[in-house]
Amino acid sequence: MVPTVPHPRRPLDPSDPVRWWYENELGWPTVPGTPPRLVTGVRFDVLDVPAEAGHAALRHLGPGSPVALHGGHAAGGGRMRFLVAAGSADELPGLLDWLEWGTLTLDIAAIGAGGSIEAPEPPGRAGKAGRPGITPLASLVNSQGCGQGDADSRGNAREAGPQGAAVWLRPPEPGCEVEPSLPTMSALPELPAVGGVGGAPDLVRLVDTMATQCHRVRLRRLSAQPLAFS
Repeated sequence: MVPTVPHPRRPLDPSDPVRWWYENELGWPTVPGTPPRLVTGVRFDVLDVPAEAGHAALRHLGPGSPVALHGGHAAGGGRMRFLVAAGSADELPGLLDWLEWGTLTLDIAAIGAGGSIEAPEPPGRAGKAGRPGITPLASLVNSQGCGQGDADSRGNAREAGPQGAAVWLRPPEPGCEVEPSLPTMSALPELPAVGGVGGAPDLVRLVDTMATQCHRVRLRRLSAQPLAFS
């Protein structure tokens, strides 16, 4: 995968603290307009699966690997969005074929270059000290180290936002580069599930788990449908 140069950071806009946090604290490009959206295919791609299927895949992530929930805060509701290495969206069809999932209909969506996702509310956004409307996490990261921040390994939303709005289950950490924590194809299948090449989690195991769980969810839903009698 070809490394990319992040977009230059914009001057502080007091009227848009969410966009400020992403562009200036994290260096993530956003799409102009309201509400803010995060550009995919630059710093990361996204794999989007039903939350019911996504919970089982959380164990394949390394420390600091961000995951968002969109469309529902109840257990099993909404969809999980896993941040993965840039370029992974293009790898997904071939990877599913290699894992022998290619012939089945699976509820896995890949969002890569040219795409975007809704920007979840930054963690700690409560109008406290620091930048307008944002509680800074830099002191927490600096004291604990990258990958040791306040992430819920069980996949529970740390802070509930408006109903249906995107929230972080495992938030990104200001002051830490996101790329080393993301699942990538460079983590070889024969290496441990977490801590592959360069410490990156294994995209192969992650996708295989997602596919397995998506298939199980589909089968459960089909079996729950009433039988049709002629």
